[in-house]
Amino acid sequence: MEEKKFDLNSIIGFLLIGAILLYMLWQQQPTPEEIAAQEEARQEELATETAQNKSNLITNSVSTQTIDTSLDLENLKNQVGDFAYAMTLPSATSAITTFENDVLALKIDNKGGFISEVKLKSYVNHDSVPVYLIKDGSSQFNLNFATTDNRILNSSELYFQPTLSSSGDNQILSMRLKVSESQFLEYRYELKPNDHMLGFSVRSQGLSSVLNTSQEVQLDWKFNAHRQDKSIVFENRYTRLSYEHEGDKTNKLSQTGDDDESEIEVSWISFRQHFFSSILVPEVPFKTADLKSFNLVNDETVDTLFTKRYEVSLPLSFSGGELAHNMSIYYGPTYDKILNQYDKNLEASIPFGWGIIGWINKSVFSPLYGWLTNYLSYGLAIIVMTIMVKILLSFVQYKQFLTQAKNKIIKPELDALTEKYKNNKMKLQQERMALQNKVGANPMSLGGCLPMFFQMPVFYSLFMFFPIAFELRQKPFLWVEDLSSYDSIAELPFNIPFYGDHISLFPILASIAIFFYMKMTTGQQMSAQPTQEGMPDMAKMMKYMIYFSPILMLVFFNNYASGLSLYYFISNLISIGIMLVIKNFIIDEEKVLAKIQVSKTKPKKQSRFQKKMADIMEQAEAQKQAQLKRKK
Repeated sequence: MEEKKFDLNSIIGFLLIGAILLYMLWQQQPTPEEIAAQEEARQEELATETAQNKSNLITNSVSTQTIDTSLDLENLKNQVGDFAYAMTLPSATSAITTFENDVLALKIDNKGGFISEVKLKSYVNHDSVPVYLIKDGSSQFNLNFATTDNRILNSSELYFQPTLSSSGDNQILSMRLKVSESQFLEYRYELKPNDHMLGFSVRSQGLSSVLNTSQEVQLDWKFNAHRQDKSIVFENRYTRLSYEHEGDKTNKLSQTGDDDESEIEVSWISFRQHFFSSILVPEVPFKTADLKSFNLVNDETVDTLFTKRYEVSLPLSFSGGELAHNMSIYYGPTYDKILNQYDKNLEASIPFGWGIIGWINKSVFSPLYGWLTNYLSYGLAIIVMTIMVKILLSFVQYKQFLTQAKNKIIKPELDALTEKYKNNKMKLQQERMALQNKVGANPMSLGGCLPMFFQMPVFYSLFMFFPIAFELRQKPFLWVEDLSSYDSIAELPFNIPFYGDHISLFPILASIAIFFYMKMTTGQQMSAQPTQEGMPDMAKMMKYMIYFSPILMLVFFNNYASGLSLYYFISNLISIGIMLVIKNFIIDEEKVLAKIQVSKTKPKKQSRFQKKMADIMEQAEAQKQAQLKRKK
């Protein structure tokens, strides 16, 4: 093995390289003059940064320390004028005042002086987290006003001084934006025990020489509606800005898209979030109001925090050089039993439906369901109410089925008329109506088209009622955890457009019931439907509807309230039962045929409507014949 020896040349080479590197480093060291210049530049940079921070402190009012030098006070006056005084107080910090009763927990920030958090103590959302109507900057409240020294200021950027007191059982919080100890702009809050309505007023004292009273103060309120329900898509359908104006007129902005409106004499504005609402109620209606709503759910897989964004702009006028506007703000459930207590027509913000639909819901179904829930579970109450409605309308269903049976019996005669008058459509219609009227099977009678007019308001009322029934919220029934939301029995690993990422059982059961019900009814209708040349194939259309309606039910109601799907399931089961009873135990086709034969021999008195229709058809036929003669 060969012994290793030191390589002298290599050692010398490494030493030379090291020396060169040391020399280069020494050469790059700054001179004393350069060090001094760098230090001077660093100090200037630091001074500039400090000045910038002070400037931001003044402009944005984010100071956490009291301003106590005359120089700083002058700088503040250059920025906010007479309101610089408020910036020198110990309250010029982002401190929070907690303000609560049995049902509400509020937080008011010194900066801006308005509510920064609203928690409803008695309710939780779909994740069992307390319901927050306002949280983490979701609401911005601001007064935009002009001063006599030509400044435009925003209250949201200035600091208010809080004072908490009481008047009997009521708590009072005064938030004052001060110009001096005796001059201020004040937000006054009054909270009563166990009350969702918060007293709120905006007033000024001694500011007639500070504020430009020739310009109205602009109240701007921006509000993001937090998601509270399991299905954000379903919740968003019932999240809507609504308002009352010009007396008792109620209106609302778009349900699905962006919308804006300008109104006069606005007496309340509701930021509705399906089952919860934030409602601004002035003592005297706002002269004008600019209202905006923005849909925030464009993609339900991404947009999961907020449903809608609301914006309102309201003018506040001066009286005697001062502001004095009394209002109230409701934070609580969108529940008619609570809203009715305030005698402000606030329950009109609930979408019961228009016209007779709304009347039926408010006057019949809402009190009826409320009464039933005193004795039954919420799911059983739906079933019992559905049974009551179906029994009430069973006579209509009987008349309808009887008419279909009569048309089925006389179908050969109707087909014969069709063949006889196939070249004269007007005459065909006259003869058909005459025959149907004689046997009591007129399609315009109680047993024909009229049943739809009786049933549709009831069915549509219930369609509107169950999704907005606050009583159903988070109430369980059988496998359902929440009757106001969908009943998921399986979660899908993917999202199906229009259907969702889950499978609900009640819509499936309702779809099966609808299928069998339509199978029975359309079968009866198709057997009774006479063939008419030149007319659409009604039998084929009815056949398509047998399959289309259940599919529509299955897809559309997968994200809807399970209480509504339960109603449709029970309703169609009862309808099937009623039809089977009528067909097998009440209507005897042989007896009906015998009655028809007797009716044919007797003159049938026409109603005024039927006579008028017959006269119109006769006139049309006469005109047609006259035209044919002129052509010849």
